[in-house]
Amino acid sequence: QVQLVESGGGLVQAGESLSLSCAASEKIGPFVPMGWYRQTPGSQRELVAVAVRTKTNYDDSVKDRFTLSRDYSKSVIHLQMTNLKPEDTAVYYCHVNWNGGYWGQGTQVTVAS
Repeated sequence: QVQLVESGGGLVQAGESLSLSCAASEKIGPFVPMGWYRQTPGSQRELVAVAVRTKTNYDDSVKDRFTLSRDYSKSVIHLQMTNLKPEDTAVYYCHVNWNGGYWGQGTQVTVAS
């Protein structure tokens, strides 16, 4: 059972930056996707960014504003979010796509206009 511990999040003004981190309790292999999803009330969870085998993919809505980095040796990921917009407001979840999938507890990001 992999535990994902998230940190970061909070309330910021539009245009500001915020960083999220997620650490896995076990070593996650480089071929296992590890990334962030987000969810707003009444909506499905959507992919924000994912890193696998040193490649990173982003949702179009965050491309050029968010940067996902992954420390493969420590099984930690960081999501640097810049130029935040009110529509980025959501609960952000860390996810490891292995063995059926593991989720973090979620961290709230609120961007005020």
